[in-house]
Amino acid sequence: MTFPEVRMRRLRRTETLRRMRRETTLSRDDLILPLFVVEGQGVRESVASMPGVLRYSVDQVASEAKVIRDLGIPAVILFGIPAHKDATGRGADAQDGVVQRAVEAIKHSTPELCVITDVCLCEYTDHGHCGIIQDEEVQNDPSLERLAASAVSHANAGADIVAPSDMMDGRVAAIRAALDASGSEHVAILSYAAKFASAFYGPFRDAAESTPSFGDRRAYQMDPPNGREALREMRLDLEEGADALMVKPALPYLDILAAARANFEVPLAAYHVSGEYSMIHAAAERGWLDGPRAMEEALVSIKRAGADWILTYAAKEVAARLSP
Repeated sequence: MTFPEVRMRRLRRTETLRRMRRETTLSRDDLILPLFVVEGQGVRESVASMPGVLRYSVDQVASEAKVIRDLGIPAVILFGIPAHKDATGRGADAQDGVVQRAVEAIKHSTPELCVITDVCLCEYTDHGHCGIIQDEEVQNDPSLERLAASAVSHANAGADIVAPSDMMDGRVAAIRAALDASGSEHVAILSYAAKFASAFYGPFRDAAESTPSFGDRRAYQMDPPNGREALREMRLDLEEGADALMVKPALPYLDILAAARANFEVPLAAYHVSGEYSMIHAAAERGWLDGPRAMEEALVSIKRAGADWILTYAAKEVAARLSP
C-alpha cells in the first residue's frame, strides 16, 4: 500500500498519539550524574566551562546526594580532585582520600543511591596522565597495581561499582582479582571499554584539573576512526570480568554503541561528556538552540542507539522535567 492509503502523519497529529507510539522513552532510571569532589569545607564552586556544574567538598556532596535522590536519579559517579598531587597518584588509593570520604558520606546520607567511582590516576598525578610514567611514557603493567589498589579502596569505602577509565591493557582482570581477594567480590566493574582520544573532553579537564603536562593520551586511549577495535576492546574486558561496558564519548560514537548493543547482552553505558554538554548550553545561551529540547533529544538518541545507562551532567535538569 502507498499514498493516499498510507498516511504516516495520522499517528503524529497530537501529543497523545505521539506519546502512545513512541519507540524510545527516556526515564530517570536511565541517568547517572557525574560529581566532582574537592577538599575543603562548604565548597560549592562553579565550573566556568560547564554551565550549571559545580565542584563540591565532601560535606556538600553528601547534602547534594539527597537532592539527587529526591529527583529520582538512581546513581552518581564520583571524580576526586585532591589538594596534593604526585608522580604516582598516591591520593588515588588513600584511605582518607577525597573520593573515599565522599563515598562514605553519600552512603551515610543516602544509602539507597548507587555510588560509582571513576578509577584512574589522571586526577591524582602531577603530570596528568592515567598511569605511571617512565621517560615520558605511560607504563602499562606497573600502572595496574596502582589502579587495582584504588579500586579496592573505593570498594572498602562502600562503592557499589568501580569504573576504570585509564585504558591500560589488563586493568579489568587486575581490578577483579584485587576486589575478590579483598572480600569485595560483590562490587561490580563498569569498564570504560571503548574510550576514545576525543576533542570533547576539554571542559572536564578544567573541572578535574587533569590536563596532561606533556604529550597527550592518544597512545592509550582509542583512535577515533576505529570501530572494530572498539568491539574487540569490549570483548576482552568482558573476558577479564567486566560486568558492564561503556562507550565514551556518546554522540560521535553512536555507531559504536549500536554495534555493541547488537553484540553484547550486558548493560551498556554511554558517557555524554563535558564537551557534548557544554556545546548545547553554549548554543542555547546564544539563542541558536532550544537548550532543553536539544539536550533531551541528544539523550534520547543515546538511549535509542542502545544505552541502558547514560552518564550526563544534564541529569538533574532533565530529571526535573521528566514524568515520574
